[in-house]
Amino acid sequence: MNQFKQFAFKKFGYTTFGQPAFEAMPAFDSFVKVAYLKAGSSAVVDFKEYQLEQDALFFISPGQFTHFDEASQGTLLYYNRDFYCVEIHDKEVACDGILFHNVYDIPVVYLSPENTQAMETIVTELKAEFEQQDSTMEEMLRILLKSIIIKATRIWKQQHQVTTEEIRQEVEFSRKFSQLVEWHYTQHHTVAEYADLLNMTPKALNKRITRYSNTTPNDIIKNRIILEAKRLLVHTSLSVKEIGYKLGYDDSSYFIRLFTSQTSASPQNFRLKYQQAI
Repeated sequence: MNQFKQFAFKKFGYTTFGQPAFEAMPAFDSFVKVAYLKAGSSAVVDFKEYQLEQDALFFISPGQFTHFDEASQGTLLYYNRDFYCVEIHDKEVACDGILFHNVYDIPVVYLSPENTQAMETIVTELKAEFEQQDSTMEEMLRILLKSIIIKATRIWKQQHQVTTEEIRQEVEFSRKFSQLVEWHYTQHHTVAEYADLLNMTPKALNKRITRYSNTTPNDIIKNRIILEAKRLLVHTSLSVKEIGYKLGYDDSSYFIRLFTSQTSASPQNFRLKYQQAI
């Protein structure tokens, strides 16, 4: 089943995995997506494969590489930023840098049976709302979407053992760094530049990030740049030189060496591999 509503510039819809709509999956690329997948489903998100042994939620921003196995079961919610923007409403849901724009890891939230039941209730209510002919539909759909995001953020924090004030402060700092990298990775490539934005020394930033992580700030910055390069190689016809320039590298030879050292494949070979797979 596929349902779609447009309120002026605001767009929101859902579709069921395995339906014919998924034959045109690229049509969803421009939307923010929340994928609710049942156990046994398979997915590839930003070139990482998932074989789900339990129900899960994926939070996917426009431009992320996604592929769902045709046998997957669940529901895909999709909407544009005019309908709901997590950056603007960050104080309400506090998920930016966690569920969306997370430069540390792909945002996936695994659900316990109790959490699955709660999400099923919300998704069922959301689908029922599409059948209503009422002027309040838009706001009710937004409320239900926010409920999913808030509950998923709470589950993520529980799963990452955010239980003390000290850990909460560290999560908030990591979230802030994640947001800064997401906003500036095409212009700022060094730890020192981000340390300046945070009014601290590079050494202090490195110590703060590695306190609860095995990844250094430099690795995080480079990983985000390479991830965007992968997306552009797969989703666009831009040349390698154009992609390098778009990511802030005037020297295409340096960019190619960086990409190859990080992925063990040249940009052209990486593009060819995924174009053949799609």
